[in-house]
Formats: sequence, structure tokens, C-alpha cells
Amino acid sequence: MADGEPTTKKPKMAPANPRIIALFDVDGTLTVPRGEVTPDMMAFMKSLSEKITVGIVGGSDLPKQEEQLGEGIASLFPYNFSQNGLVAYKDGVLQEVQTISKFLGEDNIKRVVNWTMKYLADIDIPVKRGTFIEFRSGMMNISPIGRNCSREERNDYEKIDLERGIRKEMVAAMQKEFADLNLTFSIGGQISFDVFPAGWDKTYCLQFLKEGEFDEIHFFGDKTFEGGNDYEIFSSERTIGHTVTSPDDTKEQCTKLFMS
Repeated sequence: MADGEPTTKKPKMAPANPRIIALFDVDGTLTVPRGEVTPDMMAFMKSLSEKITVGIVGGSDLPKQEEQLGEGIASLFPYNFSQNGLVAYKDGVLQEVQTISKFLGEDNIKRVVNWTMKYLADIDIPVKRGTFIEFRSGMMNISPIGRNCSREERNDYEKIDLERGIRKEMVAAMQKEFADLNLTFSIGGQISFDVFPAGWDKTYCLQFLKEGEFDEIHFFGDKTFEGGNDYEIFSSERTIGHTVTSPDDTKEQCTKLFMS
């Protein structure tokens, strides 16, 4: 199903504590990076949704989110946000779609793409594959190794990136080159980073949770360090942030907080 396509599933029954909501990152929180959710983890999330209100907020587009969490995920829980909330669903009903091309204009998009291709050509790493720039409706995702790499190549690249700071150096260069565009650069996952207008991080989704609607807004994510793609929502004044290390850790923390 493509972003923006409505769903037909009906919303679920209200949870026991509807005024408490927990928002969950996908990679490293509900699944291993770019992996599929396990049946056990999905069963846990459904049980959790009977206790509190549940929402998903991921940086990837909805088709990729469905690859990881299952078809129909936009209507499985009360809130679903792909591309940090630029595509937003409530109770399976599409609320909004925003696009980076409309916001920045095509001339600036070409400027960023052209510069990125030249920069990536000069990076020396053992392996390069394909899809170095993935254009999404709400952001650009840039990967020095290319998103078409295998899982083994992905894991190997992550080690090199941690040692050499490849993504951090590239982000610093882009912040200088495109200072006039007021962009945000967010490193997430193992091999890539996101580029989007300032304010289009995961806090973007909070506008769909109206003030006074919830007593507590919890967020669970693994990249909660400064510069990580969970940092802004993790540190937001509106949320109670929780750092997790794996899906099992997510389950353990939620069990203690909401199901004991």
C-alpha cells in the first residue's frame, strides 16, 4: 500500500488507560535494524494496546514500515506516523501528507542531490552498492555504502563508520554547504542519515496529539543520543523519553511501566 492510501480496517476498542500513550520507533526498538517484527513482539504490542494507547513513529515511508511491521500497520494501532509524521494516520484515517519537494523547491533539491553525488564519489570504503540517495516524500535518506547492500555488508560498514565517523563528517560538511536551507541532518540505523527541513524530525508527529488529550506521552527509541534520529522527540518537553537497546529491552521496559 502506498503512502496516502486509506485503509478500511476499523479502530480497536479503547484501552484501559487511554490517556497514556506510548510512541515507538521501529528500527532497533520494535525490530532489529531493517528486520521484520517477530510474532512474539507483535503479540506483545497488541497486548500493550489493550492497556494504553499505542502509536508508531518511524522515519521510513509507509511501504517500508509495512515490510517490517506487516501490511495494514497504519490501522492496527490508533496512531501511525511514517516519515516522522509527514504521513499521519489516526484510527486508520489519513490526516496529512507533506512533501519536501514542495517545501524546498526543485532547484534546491537538485542542488543537494548533485553535491551529495560528488561527495560520495570521493569516499573510500571497501564496498559500495546501489541506492545512495533515496528520495522520500518527506526527506532524503543518504547512504555512503548504498541501501542495496546485504546484511553482512551493512554490519561491516557500521563498524567502519563507527571507527572513521564517515556519516558524521559528511553531515558536518552538508551543514556548512547548505546552511541557507535550514536543514536538519539525523543519523539513524546502521548505514544512512536523513536530511529534512528543520522541525521535520519526529517531534513533527506531536502536533497530531492535541494538548490535554493525554496525561502522559511516552517515547521509546534506540537512537536517543544527540544527533540520533530519536533525540528531538526523546528530549521534547511534551514526552517522557525512554532509551532502549533492542526489541526485548522495549518489551521489558513496557512490561514494568504499563503491564505490572
